[in-house]
Amino acid sequence: MNYKKIATGISWVLHPFLLPVYLMAVLLTMTAFSHYPPNVKFYLLWVVALYAIVIPLLSLGVLRSLGRISDYRIDDRRERFLPLLVGAVCYVLCAITIAKIPSAIFLRKFMVAAACCEVLCLVVSFYWKISLHLTGMGAVVALLVVMNVVGVGNMLVPLMVAILCAGALASARLYLGCHNGWQVLAGFCGGFAVSVLAVLFL
Repeated sequence: MNYKKIATGISWVLHPFLLPVYLMAVLLTMTAFSHYPPNVKFYLLWVVALYAIVIPLLSLGVLRSLGRISDYRIDDRRERFLPLLVGAVCYVLCAITIAKIPSAIFLRKFMVAAACCEVLCLVVSFYWKISLHLTGMGAVVALLVVMNVVGVGNMLVPLMVAILCAGALASARLYLGCHNGWQVLAGFCGGFAVSVLAVLFL
């Protein structure tokens, strides 16, 4: 069995760009947000995909063509400033766009939490290499925990799936040699703590 291919596949499937879309899909099908009309659901998914995937990917392409990053994986922490700054701005813009729907305040908080995670990684990357993948997964687990506590839908099964995915992703990143144990742990705990604080106080 080719474990390297499996680890690489897990890293791509659970990439930080994709996690917001996954979580949004869960929210729009398993919570009170499922009562939104189909056109509103499509609008929200499109907005999240635009700001979480499309614009960041285009920005990476531009930065790569300008020679500001040497690789799309951005393994060099010194090259992470601009991509993470773009990501933070995108999530703030996404939160502002979603705020146009008054009943979607929790979804707006979710995007604010994502922006805060980007800022966390940006600051830490000046001094140390933190796992961006696990920061994103820590944020997802945190948001599902908060939803279970406050009773926003039955999120127990998604939470269990997210925890298992976090374990698989951590193992994959370690197996590929992208990070050491402390970098993976710091990413997960940092994403978890920042997201909980952002949702509760922002």
